[in-house]
Amino acid sequence: MGWLKEFGRRPGVQRTIGRALAGYLRLVHRTNRIVVEPADPYPPFDANWPVIVAMWHGQHFMLPYLRRPTDRIASLVSRSRDGEFNAIALEELGIHAIRGSGARGRDPRAKGGAAALRAMLKALSNDESIVLTADVPKIARRCGEGIVTLARLSGRPIVPVAVTASRRLSFDSWDKASIGLPFGRCAIVVGDFVSVDRDADAVALEAVRRTVESGLDDVHRRAFALVGRDDPGRGLAELSRSPAAGRAA
Repeated sequence: MGWLKEFGRRPGVQRTIGRALAGYLRLVHRTNRIVVEPADPYPPFDANWPVIVAMWHGQHFMLPYLRRPTDRIASLVSRSRDGEFNAIALEELGIHAIRGSGARGRDPRAKGGAAALRAMLKALSNDESIVLTADVPKIARRCGEGIVTLARLSGRPIVPVAVTASRRLSFDSWDKASIGLPFGRCAIVVGDFVSVDRDADAVALEAVRRTVESGLDDVHRRAFALVGRDDPGRGLAELSRSPAAGRAA
């Protein structure tokens, strides 16, 4: 199947996949009954703009539904092959893609992490809000330090957000990713804004990290309750936050 992988790496193929994904997400958006909680979530965004929107891996496909047409937003997208067509889809949906990933090790340069951090800081300084996953690859539902560091360096608040659908296609991936299907119900839940002091010490940063983690758990629990479905990634939190997982990270 090597030929298939090579075929999928071709720029023209990736552009086609990315545009098709964007078109599909528009279809799902148009055909789902959407409930937002709180009913008008945008005044806090406007008062704190630009902001850092946090989400869990696996629930990221439908985050563009929260964006208003005039909102300037950038999103961190991995440098992987899958990330390429995801980036194209985001650009089609009006979201600026920043390429890079968080690293599991101590070297922030891994996977373009340092360059991505500089790009996100520049975007925030240019009045673009940032959307990114709070957990790093292979450690699902455990908030990493990267998003907290971005908030400390930029002075911008973090807001946990969850978007899910009653009818969805779920994948057997490490993050239990899912994407909505047409003609169902969709829930968008926005949590409380979390600020980080620029001079926060290690203890304060850990407290913020836990607050963001708890906030993301809360909005996901509420979003799935609103559509009457179980969260397929619910058990990942306990697994990722076990002592053994902490040592592995």
